[in-house]
Amino acid sequence: RAAAFVKNPHFLDPPSPSQGSLMSPSRISVMGDRLPALFFELLGPDIEVLEWDDSASSEAVKRVVALITYGHPQVDGPLMDRIPHLRIVSNFGVGVDHIDCDAAKARGVAVGNTPGCVDASTADMTLALMLAAARNVVIGDRFARSPEFTHYDPSQLIGMEVTGSTLGIVGLGRIGQQVARRARSFDMRILYHNRRRDPAAEQELGATYCSLEELLLESDFVALNCPLTVETTDLIGTREFSLMKPTGILINVARGPVVNHEALFEALTSRRIAAAAIDVTSPEPLPRNHPLLKLDNLIITPHLGTASDRTRRRMMEMTVENLMAGLRHEPLPGRVV
Repeated sequence: RAAAFVKNPHFLDPPSPSQGSLMSPSRISVMGDRLPALFFELLGPDIEVLEWDDSASSEAVKRVVALITYGHPQVDGPLMDRIPHLRIVSNFGVGVDHIDCDAAKARGVAVGNTPGCVDASTADMTLALMLAAARNVVIGDRFARSPEFTHYDPSQLIGMEVTGSTLGIVGLGRIGQQVARRARSFDMRILYHNRRRDPAAEQELGATYCSLEELLLESDFVALNCPLTVETTDLIGTREFSLMKPTGILINVARGPVVNHEALFEALTSRRIAAAAIDVTSPEPLPRNHPLLKLDNLIITPHLGTASDRTRRRMMEMTVENLMAGLRHEPLPGRVV
């Protein structure tokens, strides 16, 4: 992890009507491992990177005024209390489940994230996992490289047809709607479940609202695109897997805790469902001896939902825009709290 400070400005002073530029020394801690070089370029010449010090008595910690969270470090009330001048937490990404937003609000700390720019790439990843699981792409790649592949056999690795199948989307928000738009290109029937019905999205996307139970019963593919909340933790467990088709495939690009991993392991090993493809786990990464890692009907990717060149650059830009706005006493463009 690293800490950074700004060389010249009145961050701790109350804003003045004419204040529009960074002007008295205060430090910004940047929480995240091995920050990309582009981050430092975007932060500009007034910001230097220092080693992060976890000591509560550290002078650096005492003078911190902002945090950039990169790589999902936990930011809770006790940490905020160790940083008496903290006023901004600028998150690299949309999900803020690793930040105690209630604690931030109670302390007058603004929290910003990067909405909008992650939608397309995360939807792309959802479709990529769906296609890979349905058409045995990962298993096929391993087989094609193995000594066992000595001749072409048309009866091997028969997958599931995606075109014309039913896709159930849990969480038809910005990302879920992007998934639905892509699924329409495959002539898929689209079901969705949300906390609230969205008639406008139904009309635009041809999606049908239903209960979670109905969605699980009728879908060939179930895509999880919901945020992690108290309500969505362990949303998919033993009962939910029992409702899915034996040929069903689960795709999770939301957050790991949305799916109960013990129930997922049981559903896959008992062939209660055909397969799953997950971009997120709990914990992340899984311990190297975790039983899920041994399954051949499970695809696991290392949280690649937003890992495209244009998206990651824009995420960095928006993270820095939130930070600089907060330091200038301006509203955060992507304010959460």
